[in-house]
Amino acid sequence: MIDVEDLIALVRNYNPRTNADLIRKAYAYGKDMHDGQFRHSGEPYFTHPVAVAAILTEQRLDDATIITALLHDTIEDTRSTYSEVSEMFGPEIAELVDGVTKLTNLQLSSSASKQAENFRKLFMAMSKDLRVILVKLADRLHNMRTIRSMRPEKQAQKARETMEIFAPLAGRMGMQWMREELEDLAFKVLNHEARTSIIRRFVSLQKETGDVIPQITADIRHLLEDANIEADVFGRAKRPYSIWRKMEEKQLTFSRLSDIYGFRIITRSEMDCYRVLGLIHHRWRAVPGRFKDYISQPKTNGYRSIHTTVSGRDGKRVEVQIRTRQMHEVAEAGVAAHWSYRDGERAANPFAVDPAKWISTLTERFGEGDHDEFLENVKLEMYSDQVFCFSPKGDVVKLPKGATPIDYAYAIHTRIGNSCVGAKVDGIRVPLWTRLKNGQSVEIITAAGQRPQATWLDIVATGRARAAIRKSLREEDRSRFVKLGSELARVAFEHVGRKVSDKALRTAAKTLGLPDEIELLAQLGSAELAASEVLEALYPELATKGVETVEPARAVIGLGADQTFKRASCCQPLPGERIVGITYRGQGVVIHAIDCPALEEFEEQPGRWVDLHWSTGQHGANNSVSLKITIANDAGVLGHICTLIGQQKANISDLNFIDRKPDFYSLVVEVELRDVEHLHTLLTALEAESDVAQVERWRDLSRKP
Repeated sequence: MIDVEDLIALVRNYNPRTNADLIRKAYAYGKDMHDGQFRHSGEPYFTHPVAVAAILTEQRLDDATIITALLHDTIEDTRSTYSEVSEMFGPEIAELVDGVTKLTNLQLSSSASKQAENFRKLFMAMSKDLRVILVKLADRLHNMRTIRSMRPEKQAQKARETMEIFAPLAGRMGMQWMREELEDLAFKVLNHEARTSIIRRFVSLQKETGDVIPQITADIRHLLEDANIEADVFGRAKRPYSIWRKMEEKQLTFSRLSDIYGFRIITRSEMDCYRVLGLIHHRWRAVPGRFKDYISQPKTNGYRSIHTTVSGRDGKRVEVQIRTRQMHEVAEAGVAAHWSYRDGERAANPFAVDPAKWISTLTERFGEGDHDEFLENVKLEMYSDQVFCFSPKGDVVKLPKGATPIDYAYAIHTRIGNSCVGAKVDGIRVPLWTRLKNGQSVEIITAAGQRPQATWLDIVATGRARAAIRKSLREEDRSRFVKLGSELARVAFEHVGRKVSDKALRTAAKTLGLPDEIELLAQLGSAELAASEVLEALYPELATKGVETVEPARAVIGLGADQTFKRASCCQPLPGERIVGITYRGQGVVIHAIDCPALEEFEEQPGRWVDLHWSTGQHGANNSVSLKITIANDAGVLGHICTLIGQQKANISDLNFIDRKPDFYSLVVEVELRDVEHLHTLLTALEAESDVAQVERWRDLSRKP
């Protein structure tokens, strides 16, 4: 554990005017409060807050943040109280410690609706004081560095939460080094074999070619010295997770992956950045489409740098980042650079953004819509990269990568987006689904009376556009849905011998947790709610009245009196699908789906074909269907999938593995279902699971009927 004087020395390196006595007081108080507590590794618990404080000194943060790190678990895990911390260390530190405590208690990896609400609380805490999330990120980083002492299932849960939430958040805040380390630490837990494989290949590559990093670094330094440009040059191999993600995205093997090395050039001035860029491109061939100028068009978190990729020594692709010292400080600290110190003074870095303004741009319009939309919008913003486009007047509009003219229109104004009918990019009329690129000039064409289309939701890439489109569609469709819902309710009630009334609908709405009967009718008309659910809420005993259960022997209509039938093993037809029968001597009639390829061999034998269809009513869950499922190769995933299948009232009758890989495996599961609607319900439930990479109906044509 770092001694208090060593911690103070770390702070004094960048802030000689630090309040050392207050840090000593906080150190002693935290150590006393956590006395007798131990981590999973067996170390005294206070080693963790001290390590978190040390991480924050690397970002040269103020005394309040360092002290908050030392005390961040006291209110939650010890006898310490908010009032006591406030009295001893002041209200500012007490508020920060309380904020970190509240963040720790948020279950960000819980169910979707709860997660959305907790995400909202997370961003509210950030908007009050961004230093709260800086402490929380450092806390998560140290926990991930020491995660091996946790139980395996806890490791997996924390790693997924880190990969999905904290790593992207660190990246969005401009702390790219932290994002990369968090991702790699999580990757080590979630896919240890893949990470180990990449590291082994790196070692093998270095044995074959030697360590190219010092070679290329020396090449760049000689180039700069010849041009009399002072600059620092650093090179490194990219982290295993970054390499693996690129292999997955581009479907490349490691041997075909080229740009696995990155180099950073830190210059003395902005003008030197462009001089260096010219030298690099003159010396080596630039890779098309891999150049980004974030100096002339900075990111919203203050990030500035020039990125380019060139074919370097021996044709190897390398990524080069060029920036000044001040730009580099912001690139390392991100939004945290606003609080960083140098020589006892708050650093007046011209590129550090105001956290309050940054938060307002990040959360713009997130207050609208329900919790799920908020969560979707936050994740869209957190995971997105940016492109920069120009208005006809030359104004710059920042959009996420993959944005379309519709996103551009809504970025200008909601009214422009709602009335958009077309767009011109660089003076040429283009479809609204066109993906915009850096530097393009965009002009939006509008028309009175135009309204957003539902298909736009599949086109747009920004949360702002999606929220505005959904709001407009809801307003426009509500009256139509209410009218349609009224008719659906009338028919459903008459079917069970009841008369629909406003009182009955109000009661059903209350039972279903809806605000009123109008909302119930709107959801009924928009197919968000089924009429059977309304009936079941009011009359559970009548909801299934009139639904006849089909006897297995009478499941098919069209057979002769003495004919028996069985379902074909090749296509496994289900009630609800179009079918045809083929007669077999000694086997009766074998039922095939109308689109079964096996029927081709009977095209010249029309006498064997029998026109059949399924009986109406509810069939028993005894029809076998094969599903091919590709799932993550992780502890507990298979058991979870089997449980999910059971929850959908489907029985597993057989299970066979057909492909195993370090990170996933594929299997064929035989399930027993009622009908095709039951199949669709099961497929939807499986597709919604994050651990399921792919699921599809499996038809084995090699099987004999």
